[in-house]
Amino acid sequence: MEWHVTDAQSLAIIDSEIGDHIFSPAEYEIVRRVIYATADFEYKSLIRFSERALQAGAAALAARTTIVVDVPMVQVGIASDIQNTFANPVYCSMEAITRPQKEKTRTAWGIETLAKRYPEGIFVVGQAQTALTTLVDLIEAEEIRPALIIATPVEFVNIDAATCLQDSLVPYITIDSRKGNAVVAAAIVDGLVDLAWQAYGQDGNGGG
Repeated sequence: MEWHVTDAQSLAIIDSEIGDHIFSPAEYEIVRRVIYATADFEYKSLIRFSERALQAGAAALAARTTIVVDVPMVQVGIASDIQNTFANPVYCSMEAITRPQKEKTRTAWGIETLAKRYPEGIFVVGQAQTALTTLVDLIEAEEIRPALIIATPVEFVNIDAATCLQDSLVPYITIDSRKGNAVVAAAIVDGLVDLAWQAYGQDGNGGG
């Protein structure tokens, strides 16, 4: 994202209020982006990173891996940063063409359809718990192997899904709380895109 003076001032305030922390520099950049987007400092203690999640995510972005999101709000939130950097394809599960099914929500069916099409994609679940549950089921069935899952559904109704994700070997970034939402998911993606661009894209060829 483009930074302005007010952004820098806001980030300086966040830095001063957070104080000491145990995050790596890259993890901290993600955390402060989420706090900046939400004005909620509690996220400092809620965000969970799996081992090598940021490295795996940045490498996947640089490789122009397809990104699959659950709701349009996430898609809109990340579109500008993606288009101005690696230009990864971004698909939304709610816009996927699927046959109507009674057993699952439209979002869940959409994300299953796209996951099978892009089994090694980057998946961003900002709102729909059913989408996360579907992804976990596909991972356990060894039908997909995502490069990264960013999961911040509004509330973890099914705690098993979050636990199973953590037990899998798939890199992930999640929120250990019911406070997640699409804004948080988009902030995490934007922070990761900027980190990846610094690592891979600054030579002007997009890391190609």
